[in-house]
Amino acid sequence: MEIVRPYHIAVSSERIERLRQKLELVDFPDELEGADWNYGSRLKDVQDIVEFWKKCYRWEEVETRLNKLPNFVVTLPIEGFDPVDVHFLHRKSPSKSAIPLIFVHGWPGSFLEVTKLLPFLDEAEKTGSPAFHVVAPSLPNFGFSSGVKKTGFGLKQYAETCHKLMLALGYNEYVSQGGDWGAGITRVMGKLYGRHLKASHLNLVASLPPSPTSPFAFAAFLIRHVLKLYSPAEKAGLKRTEDIQKTGMGYYALQTTKPQTIGYSIADSPVGLLAWMYEKLHEWTDEYHWKPEEVCTWVCIYWFSTAGPAASVRIYYESQRGEFPATASGYIPDVKLGLAYYPKEIIRLPTAWGSTMGPVVHTSENERGGHFACWERPESIASDLRIMFGKHGGAYGVVDGASGFE
Repeated sequence: MEIVRPYHIAVSSERIERLRQKLELVDFPDELEGADWNYGSRLKDVQDIVEFWKKCYRWEEVETRLNKLPNFVVTLPIEGFDPVDVHFLHRKSPSKSAIPLIFVHGWPGSFLEVTKLLPFLDEAEKTGSPAFHVVAPSLPNFGFSSGVKKTGFGLKQYAETCHKLMLALGYNEYVSQGGDWGAGITRVMGKLYGRHLKASHLNLVASLPPSPTSPFAFAAFLIRHVLKLYSPAEKAGLKRTEDIQKTGMGYYALQTTKPQTIGYSIADSPVGLLAWMYEKLHEWTDEYHWKPEEVCTWVCIYWFSTAGPAASVRIYYESQRGEFPATASGYIPDVKLGLAYYPKEIIRLPTAWGSTMGPVVHTSENERGGHFACWERPESIASDLRIMFGKHGGAYGVVDGASGFE
């Protein structure tokens, strides 16, 4: 049995001072007149955040707040690799019928995203809605988990890590929530550990169009696809997906082919890391107003990460190789699905396509929101979970012994 230990975040004063020195020595590039966001992170935005970072931001205060959360670490064996130390939040519910839920983040996110979701789940639980034991790990190579020093650590290994974490906590059956890489990782978990992962809620839905040759192609959905009978929201989503593919995937091409090259820049320059991440925070959200402190904290979790910021982008390279490249496509019959669609998601496909992924028991189409749904619209994610796992929901009672709520 793996031993779970309390974890205390403690970034050394030397590392904090080193960051301060680097911020003081920054050299900014110039910017073309009228360039705006078409060229990437805007110069004035980055300069303003750096000025706040230097003069107003205090990591020590953020660290104190984070340490008030239930932080733990456990060392897990991973097949073919050295054991990894996995940091995670574990907010247990007092309810005896609570459902174990693992929240899996992506890039450039972190375990921090779940902190906006927890208050909504707590409030819903007080009114008789489903209760959850929430587990939010820092994936290996991210946050305060250890790094991997050997090539080949792909989605299969990330899935193994998350599954073994839940088993180490005594959760033989559980459910999941994920977007970005969290969606891909939990899909792989469904393929490998469908007897344990009973249901998944996804806020990035990388589905395939229905095919006439698929045994799961529903006639009505197939006809809609062939005739392009999409709603205005679906048409807008397809247009956004196409635009992102044309103008917003440079990072993806680099990180899936030569992650070490960008690694030098984001490991050496905190401003380089800021600009690299901030472009995604701005472009992937739905007019969300990012406060400077929020941005600095998101970046600092990468800058002060155990493995260093360069380690995080390797998931892109490894995801293209190995047994489960990119995402686990195809129909997974054993895991019930809840699918949440947001207009500013980087992949927004027709809702009917979701039926090609597995047994869909809940779908929500949101008028606002983007890629970081748990941060932008945590109330909508909480609402989905409440409905999906509630007494009249499609995933009610999927976890044995966790169906006593109303």
